[in-house]
Amino acid sequence: MADYLTIGMRTITFYLLILVIFRLMGKREIGELSILDLVVFIMIGELAVVAIEKPSVKFTHAILPMVILMIVQICMAIISLKSKKFRNLVEGKPSIIINRGKIDEAAMRKQRYNFDDLMTQLREKDIRSIADVEFAILESSGSLSVIEKLEDPKKPKTPSKNGDITIPLILDGTIEEENLKRINKTNLWLRQELKKKGYREVKKISFCSYENGKFFIDVQDE
Repeated sequence: MADYLTIGMRTITFYLLILVIFRLMGKREIGELSILDLVVFIMIGELAVVAIEKPSVKFTHAILPMVILMIVQICMAIISLKSKKFRNLVEGKPSIIINRGKIDEAAMRKQRYNFDDLMTQLREKDIRSIADVEFAILESSGSLSVIEKLEDPKKPKTPSKNGDITIPLILDGTIEEENLKRINKTNLWLRQELKKKGYREVKKISFCSYENGKFFIDVQDE
């Protein structure tokens, strides 16, 4: 019974302690956590779990590492505020994934970021078509910032039969047969249309979509 009471008291105590530590380390949204923040949060959580599960561990021995981690994180945050080089080294720099409507495959490879990730994050921001994006920046937190192309007020809008959403026909040089079926097109049709536009090698195309009778084509490393 005494052990259960000890575990209960420790759980409440460490819960309150972690709340205080996190408040002292500053306010951050979950999606804006840096790698440094994430590492510290995980380590503090693990230390608290060990201290709760093992009542034999002295209370001071459990608290000391948590306090040290808090001090280290605060010091690192202060240094990051004063030094951009240190901030870039620890937290990383934003990467431009789409630059003036052009996909940067080299930047995607560097960040180990694929087209599925890109499409998912664009949909989360209610961006229906990749052709509407002027800039897309992958922030150091992992979130994607998107700047859409300015619409020409003189240009009439064309209604879409497919909900005006990007349906990839080619990803990383591979034809998406299932997506071709969704728009009632064939592999042969796609290759013929690409040849008309001067694209003879499918493997050199990193991304291709077809919407409202228009193609959006991005060639690898161009």
